[in-house]
Amino acid sequence: MSASKIAYKPVGLVLGAASGIIATTAFKQAWKIIEGHDDAPDALDEDRSWRQILLAAAVQGAIFSVVKAAVDRSGAVATRRVTGIWPG
Repeated sequence: MSASKIAYKPVGLVLGAASGIIATTAFKQAWKIIEGHDDAPDALDEDRSWRQILLAAAVQGAIFSVVKAAVDRSGAVATRRVTGIWPG
């Protein structure tokens, strides 16, 4: 593993945590719009329908993937601007 990849590891960890926080907030807002509930169902919530459970999982997965990709890419671009080296 190259020195640039090792040096980027802490940055990647911080960005990963940030992307989780951003994605969670985005999902909660999206779920309020979609279903009108503050809390999204989880798989073991017996009071929610299959449709609600699967829709929540699909929306959450899509939002988390998009946010993670956007944050990771932004971090890589910023690293290249600062160091001149692509971290990947």
